[in-house]
Amino acid sequence: MALHFPAAALTSTERPLLPTADPQPSPKPIPEVDFGLDDFDADEEVHRDFYRQVASHEDMLVPLAEHHTDDGVHSYYVLYDRTATWGIPGDPQLIAVHLQRDRMQRTFSFEQAPMPLPAMAQSWLIHRGCPQDAIGLKPELGPPPADQTTRALGQRLANDGDHYAMGYSYTCDDPDDMVTVVVLRALKERTASPFRVVVEEVDTDAWTHTLREGGFDTAAEALQWCDERLTGEASPLPPVGLAATARRPVGLPKTPVSRPPGRSR
Repeated sequence: MALHFPAAALTSTERPLLPTADPQPSPKPIPEVDFGLDDFDADEEVHRDFYRQVASHEDMLVPLAEHHTDDGVHSYYVLYDRTATWGIPGDPQLIAVHLQRDRMQRTFSFEQAPMPLPAMAQSWLIHRGCPQDAIGLKPELGPPPADQTTRALGQRLANDGDHYAMGYSYTCDDPDDMVTVVVLRALKERTASPFRVVVEEVDTDAWTHTLREGGFDTAAEALQWCDERLTGEASPLPPVGLAATARRPVGLPKTPVSRPPGRSR
């Protein structure tokens, strides 16, 4: 699989605390998203793109976090797409959406980006003007962090997402191994472990999630580790900043399959 790292800053960064499977049953109904566009119009191309990219399955989008400015001009959403589990295996199951309304002209425009992790969606929105403290995830809609390490890494990803470019992600919603792997590249030169792997794992018994990060010197090593994790053969993540000579030898890099096994239907 060809690896592509965008030259610009990371425009998407982390998946919400919600796993890739539907939330556990709750006495409260799952909230519905409201884009607040009933009295707004747009040109034909914007309407078509918004419907195709976002609103075509509006009733299956769960708002994990949202923020609306007091003047009603901007709205920011972290959305979980419940239809994604039947889509292309490995694809992100979160969508970050930024709506902008012209209240005088009664028109709107939008940006959207699929995201593999909630923190990455939060970061994408923060770097489009959303206040950092206004886009927190709704705790009742997903498993909480299992430990302080998870909380700290999620916060750092949300705040510092513009320091990295995303090159690869895979979301597996197998109930026996619910995991998301993401490969990031540091945008600063001379950064220790320029390639990072972020792993989110959901414990479906305890109903918690963990985030962990490992450091690699090359994209090939990072992708190989992800491939091995998705097939259940990975060694522990190497610490960030550890030199390649201190890690176990890595053989010829395998080309990661674009749709590894393990996805349930």
